[in-house]
Amino acid sequence: METVSVLVSRDVDACWRVFTDVALLTSWVPGLRSAEILTVERGLPAEIHFEYGALAYTLVYSYDRPNREVRWQPKLGKQAGVTGFARFVSEGAETRVVYGLEPGASRSAEELQPLVESFARRMYAEP
Repeated sequence: METVSVLVSRDVDACWRVFTDVALLTSWVPGLRSAEILTVERGLPAEIHFEYGALAYTLVYSYDRPNREVRWQPKLGKQAGVTGFARFVSEGAETRVVYGLEPGASRSAEELQPLVESFARRMYAEP
């Protein structure tokens, strides 16, 4: 699994809220055309259908709220879907966002750093 990180000048709860808000995903995930929640468990999206470029796939999510970690894996469209995680670590008034992805036929490791940087830019735009 390839892993990258970025330091964001926002608190961990703000980062968690934006990352887990499916309606905001297209505002920071480059190439993502749409994201639709299919199921919800304990108030968080459990299964999400994505359209990313020419690809369509469904990911299943699990959450570790106390440790501020999100994990996902493909359900439908496994060749297009990806396995990964995001962890939000408090560093005082800032948050270290650690993002890991298992590169596959549809994704490359080179996409990771621009992705976390796009998330950081989105967080700076957040009121």
